[in-house]
Amino acid sequence: QVPLVESGGGLVQAGGSLRLSCAASGIIFSTDTMAWYRQAPGKQRELVATVSGSGSTNYADSVKGRFTVSRDNSKKTTSLQMNSLKPEDTAVYYCNLRRRYSDYWGQGTQVTVSS
Repeated sequence: QVPLVESGGGLVQAGGSLRLSCAASGIIFSTDTMAWYRQAPGKQRELVATVSGSGSTNYADSVKGRFTVSRDNSKKTTSLQMNSLKPEDTAVYYCNLRRRYSDYWGQGTQVTVSS
């Protein structure tokens, strides 16, 4: 039972920045991986970034150099800093916690980048 709550979505112009945050309730294990996904209109949900319990990160090629993911285990949060936003970044962004036998998902937050 790990409820996740995202915040920070909004409307920005191309080239702008947003910071998304995700807060978790309950205990976070060292084996848990936290991740951000996004789903654009008419597109499949795609993995954007992951951060392991030890702090190791991975990024989709489309966001490397622009997005930065981090986590704070003591605060039970993960953040996604998004810079140099492009219209193609427009999507609903979802926080995800990956556990051995199940995944937990937030409700999603809308990010819209105008051209």
